[in-house]
Amino acid sequence: MIKVIIERKVAQGMESNYDAAIKDTLRAILEAPGYMSGANFKDASDENHRVIITNWRSLAAWQKWQTSEARRNVIAAIQPILTTSEKITVLTA
Repeated sequence: MIKVIIERKVAQGMESNYDAAIKDTLRAILEAPGYMSGANFKDASDENHRVIITNWRSLAAWQKWQTSEARRNVIAAIQPILTTSEKITVLTA
């Protein structure tokens, strides 16, 4: 199993737009082969800093999702409201 941490910085005033868009992302990821679980967090000291932590059966499963058309489609809705590129960290045991 691996964990994937995705960090995003949301533009000021766009938090509710991000929250709505991330729900679509989480619905889409539920169908991804190898996806196990995940959670969405707000930084306690910076509400524009968002962190998603997901668990995957394997690195290959994550990589397949990461490059999938389904992920590209849902990320396209989020990209315009981010102030920086997302940061992705993959952790193994």
